[in-house]
Amino acid sequence: MCAQILSTQPYKGTRDFYPDDMRLRNWFFGKIRQTLERAAYEEYNGPMLESLDIYIAKSGEEIANKQTYNFADRGGRMVAIRPEMTPSVARIVAAKMGELNYPLKWFSIPNMYRYERPQHGRLREFWQLNVDIFGCDTYEADLDVIESAISLLLAFGADETMFRVHINNRRFFNDVIAAICQSDAEHARAVSKVIDRKDKVDRESYEKDLRELGLSDAQIAQIDGLYTMDVKSATALCPDSLGSKELVSLFEMLEKTGLDKYCVFDFGIIRGLDYYTGTVFEVFDEAPENNRAMFGGGRYDNLVGMFAKNAKISGVGYGMGDVTLESFLLTHKLVPDLNRGETKVLVTRFEDVPYEKYLEVVNTLRESGVTASIYVGTKKFGKQIDYAAKGHYSHVLIMGASELESGIVKIKNLESREESEVALDALSEYFN
Repeated sequence: MCAQILSTQPYKGTRDFYPDDMRLRNWFFGKIRQTLERAAYEEYNGPMLESLDIYIAKSGEEIANKQTYNFADRGGRMVAIRPEMTPSVARIVAAKMGELNYPLKWFSIPNMYRYERPQHGRLREFWQLNVDIFGCDTYEADLDVIESAISLLLAFGADETMFRVHINNRRFFNDVIAAICQSDAEHARAVSKVIDRKDKVDRESYEKDLRELGLSDAQIAQIDGLYTMDVKSATALCPDSLGSKELVSLFEMLEKTGLDKYCVFDFGIIRGLDYYTGTVFEVFDEAPENNRAMFGGGRYDNLVGMFAKNAKISGVGYGMGDVTLESFLLTHKLVPDLNRGETKVLVTRFEDVPYEKYLEVVNTLRESGVTASIYVGTKKFGKQIDYAAKGHYSHVLIMGASELESGIVKIKNLESREESEVALDALSEYFN
């Protein structure tokens, strides 16, 4: 009886990362770390498993149960594999609330699991950059995180034609809707849910949902007018709103710093989650074939309070998934040839040279900072050259018995096809 042949496919919504894939991921994660650390953000992390309760408290029981991989552990505790980082970082801050040096400028790049239908730009397992500032109540923190998002994309070679940051303010939004509809904050929140889905449903459904909330055609038309307004015209409708003042201050500073060319006011940006309280933003890919929101975030003033009574530590931040970032970079041809540029030497082998002599050569190269490897195996010289070419080696080193005896080896550059003779005791100088 034959044993069952298992599938070679990864679990639905997850990916295998071959060396070329890892090279790409390590490259853009490296760029991210370098850019954020230069702006004085510090990296943190947390556990893969968290109590299911923290996701229920943040998003509600139905969403938490449907979108998490959760289970009872052997102690009977309900735990979840983290679907996002925001509740974890709020918990981490609350745990040492009185010991930390505010404002905190933190980032992390954890992997997460979310049980949802895989689709373009969205998988069940993903890595997500999280950037947050805690402990600053004013617009400067909003500006800082938006600037960091812009700086990240510029670090990859993007320019203002490739992306746009769409910015709104939840306090301003709620005040304007309440003024138009002559209603309270709760009603404004219900209206925000409809507007947040505006681009995902047809116009008829959108208007129907607003009418069911009691809005007249004239009120719907007033809201429609806001979508085409600039920030000065829009904020003039509610000049006494705290959100209006925050928007004005933020856009004035964006203009003074020259960042306004990357940004636009957009009344339709809501960020559907209820915990957002102030500035909200989304970064859009401007390419026609990939014109979509890549990532976003905003101000959330109350999350730390889930873990500590009377906690008043404000936060503002965003999350950016690796899938959408990779799609953006590939769409705009911003990924360099990651297999070129690095010196990588394959030391080929011959039977008439003791193996330990090859070890001496490769160790000399490594000690001088050169990536090097001995060919492992017994294939003929031509096959070793083929292996080097397919393995993205930049050079091969050729040392048979005669080269060993003379102390002069041959170095072949696989790109230029040029061949040089180099003394064994001068290898380090040749490659450096």
